[in-house]
Amino acid sequence: MPPVSFTIDVPDAALEDLQNRLSATRWPRSIDDDSWDDGASLAFMRRLADHWQNRFDWRLQERRLNRLPQFMATIDDQDIHFVHRRGVGPSPIPIVITHGWPGSFVEMEQLIPLLADPGAHGGDPADAFHVVVPSLPGYGFSPAPARGGISSREIALLWRKVMAELGYHRFAAQGGDIGAGVSVWLARLFPDVVRGIHLNIIPGSYRPPTTAGTAPVTLEEQAYLDHVAQWSAQEGAYAALQGTKPQTLSFSLTDSPVGLAAWVTEKFRSWTDCHGDLESVIPLDDLLTDISLYWFGGSLTGSLRLYKENRLRPLVFEQGERVKPPLGVSVFPREIAMPPHSWVERVFDVQRWNEMPAGGHFAALEKPDLLAAEIRAFFRPLR
Repeated sequence: MPPVSFTIDVPDAALEDLQNRLSATRWPRSIDDDSWDDGASLAFMRRLADHWQNRFDWRLQERRLNRLPQFMATIDDQDIHFVHRRGVGPSPIPIVITHGWPGSFVEMEQLIPLLADPGAHGGDPADAFHVVVPSLPGYGFSPAPARGGISSREIALLWRKVMAELGYHRFAAQGGDIGAGVSVWLARLFPDVVRGIHLNIIPGSYRPPTTAGTAPVTLEEQAYLDHVAQWSAQEGAYAALQGTKPQTLSFSLTDSPVGLAAWVTEKFRSWTDCHGDLESVIPLDDLLTDISLYWFGGSLTGSLRLYKENRLRPLVFEQGERVKPPLGVSVFPREIAMPPHSWVERVFDVQRWNEMPAGGHFAALEKPDLLAAEIRAFFRPLR
């Protein structure tokens, strides 16, 4: 069945239920209400919950999001929600852009027009893209998979079919976080279909071969591996839990909106280039719009479970394996962890590697102008 138009319309009963749950929040105690050392700050979360209940207007955000051209497609019995904005220019090329956790398709709201209609935003119309931004299964309005085994690899297979349904049989791919893994799988599985991939993070599970016959690990590469191990020990508890026992966690996040908000907000503060002041980068309304999508989507277990699926199917490459489509990388300074150029070149044909002046993990949300310029520049010679 071809894709059909989609309009966001959260039932009034769901909004009323959210209000009731916010009113009934049981607040924990804290040694220091303002501190983030033990996780989300109690003082910040009280203020965020108050804003969510008394000033945040979901209907206003809903109307804003509905200005995006949204669709729903059914691929292999899986419903996929996506934004599809056609490009304005002499010869736009298709690009599929994939978000991650705890993000959503709204991360790309400011990026989409910069890519689809660069001429209207100070760019060259020759750089235009037909932009497709799907919601990962279990995220936003894409329902969770009804079975196990749906990792980033299988999502890449779904994306290939979504693009084919739209008439795009050769296309570009871009992503960060989980979306970076999906983009790599697209290039790996469909090297003659994917023009190239642009990433703003290298997937954490990426492991090139380092067996006999390959170049030994350099000091710079070992320093990166040591950093990842240290970061995982200090900051990786969320990934360990989502990657092993997502169902247990989903009980609390599905039942408590403040619990969900704390789980998500702490990551936005930690991973953005905000120097501890999250609102300087992401206004409360934008943060709550993203959190509300998780709450209203009703698929929290699915969004968490994707970590487990990806842990079971990591990006491990075989001896001599090379990814054929070219790779472009934009390195934002506050990204979680980025390997050195040499580590990536072991498997990929790296044609662009650029250090950015500012920005963090949520590049499309934090620095859409910088990211758009990078994407245009990388794909310009690949058109």
